[in-house]
Amino acid sequence: MNIGEAAAASGVSAKMIRYYESIDLIPNVARTDAGYRVYSDSDIHALRFIQRARDLGFSVNQMANLLALWGDRSRTSADVKRIALEHVAELERKMRELRDMSKTLRHLAEHCQG
Repeated sequence: MNIGEAAAASGVSAKMIRYYESIDLIPNVARTDAGYRVYSDSDIHALRFIQRARDLGFSVNQMANLLALWGDRSRTSADVKRIALEHVAELERKMRELRDMSKTLRHLAEHCQG
């Protein structure tokens, strides 16, 4: 499938697909004689994985690490678990910070004369 079809199938825009290729997050795909990109089902699966990881707040570097682990059949589950738990800790830190900010803003609003 071409890049437009790949974008529609994966939920990743064509612009982002090109960007991910440019930073080597995903490998360059095969091209036709006319230079058009040709995406396989495996490429679409990887793009969906990236979109889901992005939706969950993983950074590009974290996504690269996850993709490397995903593609490495000799990986240990401990590596995957470590990365997942690191991300959980980061999410929990952000939640604490958001709760603190919310409390501060609520306090300011309650004591505002306006």
